[in-house]
Amino acid sequence: MKKIAFITDSTAYLDKEYVQKHNVKVVPLNLHWGEDLYKDNVNITPEAFYSRLAKADTLPTTSQPSAGEFLEAYEEMAKQADELIVPLISSGISGTVDSAMMAAREFKKVPVHVVDSKTTSAGLSLLVKALVAAAESGSKVDEVLNLGERIVQDARIFFVVDTLKYLHMGGRIGGASAFLGSALDLKPILTLTEEGKIDALEKVRTKKKAVKRLIELAVEKAGGKPAHVGVIHAEARAEAESLKKELEAQINCLDCEIYIISPVIGTHTGPGALAVAVHTIS
Repeated sequence: MKKIAFITDSTAYLDKEYVQKHNVKVVPLNLHWGEDLYKDNVNITPEAFYSRLAKADTLPTTSQPSAGEFLEAYEEMAKQADELIVPLISSGISGTVDSAMMAAREFKKVPVHVVDSKTTSAGLSLLVKALVAAAESGSKVDEVLNLGERIVQDARIFFVVDTLKYLHMGGRIGGASAFLGSALDLKPILTLTEEGKIDALEKVRTKKKAVKRLIELAVEKAGGKPAHVGVIHAEARAEAESLKKELEAQINCLDCEIYIISPVIGTHTGPGALAVAVHTIS
């Protein structure tokens, strides 16, 4: 049986223990802040990032890893595998898939399968974990890739931000631009479309009502089926804990973990963001 190795990016928020146990290679995205260059979740933590963001006069910018960085990752992982599967942040909000595809076209040692997750953060984490588990249970490459396609098609992510300022300034606002200029007390409910781009769902008048709506959307998505669920937050741990508790009470959660939004994604969401990722494929 062919051995499969996995490579993903830093927006999957895989903890060190998981990465070491399952031998997953993580390629970090980049954060540019003045003269400083940071590797996402490598040499800048979410805590340090949000602390600096609160005092900053200018926002950082972000960029995808280079094709060369992916080539290095392919070289490393090909030493121990016959094929590589590379699930990554949505091509609708990042050029990371483009870099990985460019590198894959150059790399000839083993086949490389780049998977556009159409999502990020917990949505990407849930995808990676499902594919790794399938491979470790003995599934063949085509079976793992088929599972990935089904999860990508099924998964949804819903989120609320305290302000659209960061998405707007970072150029990632997409369909949510319809909500620009709304009253400050309105909280936009956003999602990632089937194409993996940010779009607006609706406006809610308070953060409390927005969180309630996130729960309703997640429950609707689960549709009474057992579901894989992820809760994501930026400087909103207490709200995330409460959200997780409510989701576990209303959904038959096969798993439900809390993830902290990393600097690269936090640049675009800003502090206070909350999100829920759900899929029902097992």
